[in-house]
Amino acid sequence: MLADHPDFANERVIVISAPNGARRIRSDHPALPVTSAELAECAVLLADNGVSVVHLHVRDESGRHTLDADRYRAAMAGIDSTAGDRLIVQVTTESVGQYTAAEQMALVRELRPEAVSLALRELCATGQDETEAAAFFSWLKQERIWPQYILYTPDEVVRFNELRLRGVFADEHPFCLFVLGRYSDNSTGTPAELDSMLAAADCEAFPWAVCCFGRHEHDAAVKAAVSGGHVRIGFENNLQLSDGTIAADNSELIAQFSRSLRNTSRKAASAEEIRHRLVWG
Repeated sequence: MLADHPDFANERVIVISAPNGARRIRSDHPALPVTSAELAECAVLLADNGVSVVHLHVRDESGRHTLDADRYRAAMAGIDSTAGDRLIVQVTTESVGQYTAAEQMALVRELRPEAVSLALRELCATGQDETEAAAFFSWLKQERIWPQYILYTPDEVVRFNELRLRGVFADEHPFCLFVLGRYSDNSTGTPAELDSMLAAADCEAFPWAVCCFGRHEHDAAVKAAVSGGHVRIGFENNLQLSDGTIAADNSELIAQFSRSLRNTSRKAASAEEIRHRLVWG
């Protein structure tokens, strides 16, 4: 899996959209998609603007983050009805301080999504967690579920690479996401943080993407695109366009990146290309 990622990345950029996240609410932005119907409407606009992977959070009846499998199924069915196979749905297992690692893994085992994002610090926090985590990662490969591992610091990149070399991920080339900035302490990310992430390990050995909290999201995404990485863009991390104005919706953030991408030698990857050339080809 992902063994041909350098050749793929020479030509294509995976554009992931995170349209809502776990924490923002409607008062943060009127176009924040929360319900299944809103996510479905948003999804087709994202696909029309070059997104191939949608990073999906769902909410409970009070609008709070949940890992409820039935709510995921409803949202996924809605996205399928509007965007079909043009989008890979990446389910989040983010705990947001509510869910244990066991509960996160249980959701994935029940739901069996096409793709899933996993925070390394939540599912494999210490050496004592490695045996159970490795068994879960092996199961993901067996079930043909595409994982992405979320990394928040250069130290986590170092540990991720050590686990990779020891075979814990059941994949020599696991896909990771570098997070720049933080929601928890209202820290705005900067493109310079990407340099620290890339210096922490031989990042040419595995595919990586970037997301950035705050107003520098676009600049960080462009830097990733010219550095051989992939991108995640959306209201989960940022509401602003590069000129500081508030985006009308998620698709406007994506359209802005798509215009900048035209100045590079890479093009946005389609979901079909990801499935057949990169992940399962």
